[in-house]
Amino acid sequence: MNSTYALVVAAGRGSRFGGDRPKQYLPLGGQTVLRHAVEAFAHHPRIAGVQVVIRPEDEDLFRAATAGLRLLPPVAGGPERQDSVRRGLEALVPRQPAAVLIHDGARPFTSAQLIDRVIAALAHGPAAIPCLPLADTIKRGADGVIQTTVDRAGLWRAQTPQGFHFGAILAAHRAAAGHVLTDDSAVAETAGLAPVIVAGEDDNVKITTVADLAAAERLLAARLGDVRVGQGFDVHAFGAGDRVMLCGVEIPHSAGLVGHSDADVGLHALTDALLGANGEGDIGQHFPPGDPQWRGAPSAQFLRHAGELLRARGGAVAHLDVTIICERPKIGPHRPAMVERIAAILGIAAERVSVKATTTDRLGFTGRGEGVAAQAVATVRLPFAARSM
Repeated sequence: MNSTYALVVAAGRGSRFGGDRPKQYLPLGGQTVLRHAVEAFAHHPRIAGVQVVIRPEDEDLFRAATAGLRLLPPVAGGPERQDSVRRGLEALVPRQPAAVLIHDGARPFTSAQLIDRVIAALAHGPAAIPCLPLADTIKRGADGVIQTTVDRAGLWRAQTPQGFHFGAILAAHRAAAGHVLTDDSAVAETAGLAPVIVAGEDDNVKITTVADLAAAERLLAARLGDVRVGQGFDVHAFGAGDRVMLCGVEIPHSAGLVGHSDADVGLHALTDALLGANGEGDIGQHFPPGDPQWRGAPSAQFLRHAGELLRARGGAVAHLDVTIICERPKIGPHRPAMVERIAAILGIAAERVSVKATTTDRLGFTGRGEGVAAQAVATVRLPFAARSM
């Protein structure tokens, strides 16, 4: 179908999870749960755009969690999930989607194949719901006592993303306003729509409790068992100027750094390290220094590109370590800002970034104050299948 959008619902408070931060913003494998959920759609070639519904008070968390992703402006959610979905659908009306996939922001492991199956099924019905058959014996009980066994034949566990013809689900949600239904499939069923069942996935888990998050960490570690390490090095000479860019942070100085881009040695070294760990060559192959389009370009886009290449292969950044080598400027006062900036560029937790500084005791070109150097190490995790022979 033409013009399929994704609507990711992340306006819940996670009261069952507990804690002072909504579960969708908790770290999972170096990124937040929400970023994992959103990236699946943001990088999918058949998704025209991604609309996320959030709590207004979570906007700073949302911005940090989704930095670098191409998303539509977020929409404020309502008191119930159903209200949040309706508001998200209304925000998509001007874009006239043919179809929409509605997904829970607490489901971090949606595969591209599942998205494809849901979209394909919409050619055969007004709605498509990924489901798993019930494997366990089902009991109905009360007051701690089993009352009866429930026949599980024909029973399914519904997952997301749930796909719909856009006009049909918008009308169904408008008609269901004021009611509280358990999911969007229930809204569709109430409107007389008959969803098609699509094969779900066992790994498409929903984070509801602390135990769920721990299980998701174990699942992610098992999926990303191929650990790779890359290194990078860069150097730039001092020249005319009154400031330098280091690790994405502008620092006032008595000179500038000379380079075709913004000459950020820290981000250049990190980019090479990340590209190397992923087997993607070096920064010069992706951003040739002789190409005029990169003249004065911010080095953040180089590092972001390296991160996107890694994520396109299903990989994740485990840790980054960069050392700035210079006599001046002093790095210590700017280190926290550098860590935060690098983490924001890649959409990873700041705890996975290390920035250090050293001198060469006035030896060599850095010791003579002729320039700045940086060396970096990147540790990444990849699925074994991503590099199978």
